[in-house]
Amino acid sequence: MSATVIQFTPDGAGRCLHTDAIDLAQIGRLSMRRASTVEFNDATQQWEARTPNGALIHKSASRAACLAAERDYFNRQLSEV
Repeated sequence: MSATVIQFTPDGAGRCLHTDAIDLAQIGRLSMRRASTVEFNDATQQWEARTPNGALIHKSASRAACLAAERDYFNRQLSEV
């Protein structure tokens, strides 16, 4: 399991991929939006994780593997900023 990455801006706003590992409501008011989609592709018989613009992050027969790849992808994105 990858670490949870939270990025804070100078004005105090935070960005992260939601996790139940941290009670984010304790930090402050929350605003959520979908970072990606993880859906089953009937034609390929695999799960696919995609960015909002449709770029493929990962595909696998395992939904859990797609969710893990999605989490790693977005945590890397937050770490690089």
